[in-house]
Amino acid sequence: MRAVVFHGPYQVSVETVPDPGIEDPGDAIVQVEAAAVCGSDLWTYRGQAAVAPGSRIGHEFLGRVIETGSEVTGLDIGDWVVAPFRYSDGECSFCREGLSSSCLDGGFWSREVVDAGQGELVRVPHASATLVKLSSDGSAPPIERIPDLLALADVMPTGLHGVRNAGVQTGDTVVIVGDGAVGQCAIIAARMIGAGRIIVLGGAHPDREEMARANGADAFLSVRGDDAVAAVRELTSDELAKRVVECVGSSGSFDTALSLVRPGGTVGYVGLPHGVNVDLARLFRGNISISGGMCPARDYLPELLPLVDSGELRPGVVFSYFGTLENAPEAYRQMDRRETVKALLRPGNPVTSR
Repeated sequence: MRAVVFHGPYQVSVETVPDPGIEDPGDAIVQVEAAAVCGSDLWTYRGQAAVAPGSRIGHEFLGRVIETGSEVTGLDIGDWVVAPFRYSDGECSFCREGLSSSCLDGGFWSREVVDAGQGELVRVPHASATLVKLSSDGSAPPIERIPDLLALADVMPTGLHGVRNAGVQTGDTVVIVGDGAVGQCAIIAARMIGAGRIIVLGGAHPDREEMARANGADAFLSVRGDDAVAAVRELTSDELAKRVVECVGSSGSFDTALSLVRPGGTVGYVGLPHGVNVDLARLFRGNISISGGMCPARDYLPELLPLVDSGELRPGVVFSYFGTLENAPEAYRQMDRRETVKALLRPGNPVTSR
């Protein structure tokens, strides 16, 4: 089969690798019909993650079940499914509590298992608990809904996770730090919850500002640091925001998020942290709370999938690059240069933009 392989900083290629097979009775093999490049994949692409050269890459995919182990239940050959970005057994204490991202026997694609999402086939451990059918009968979705459904693998649940951890309620003013796919999905989630005003901090990229406003942002600020604080103070009559969502994970973005939250407020964080150190005295002085972490995406899927099915939720708008799996190196280059927000890749003919 063909798969994307990481070879070192700024080096990914599409290569022929061994097909996966059933290794455990709870496994299933999924033929990937659509995969995504995530902003967190860029940490690996830039050589800023502990990923060894020669590893597969990618953790967002949907496709068809083509083989199952003897203990797999609830899935049939041919079912269309979406996979959350981490597999889980559905049985441990954390899974029962709705925290599948901390599953005691769970893992990540290309780490605890060899296969990853940006490939033609993936072996899925704990398939019965991990995979979610895209319809009650497992039938193929309309092609125009594939981007919306693929966004449920990670970025849409993660954006919602950040908004909920920030405690956003109807009428609240919320500041979202980050204009990537997770930040865009946080905008969608905040609007869905009923936020009164949504302020977004991003870069000087007109396409991202246009997307943010289309998703429900009331203001888009291309400033950072002290300038960002001054701009938000002006928009909030010097009060700053009670709810802030951090969607980047860098030291600078986290520092900005903490500078934008008013005393008694909460920062919901879902950006994969790199080099972030939090000053507890700073939180203490302002009675500031921080809440968040790795999204338990599997636990959000039963809630979000019906909203996509009904057309109420359209998170696929975050995709701005559409290509085939063989286009993966170019997709990575464009995302690294912030020339596109998020890439969708399909074996064979690509999905077209809507």
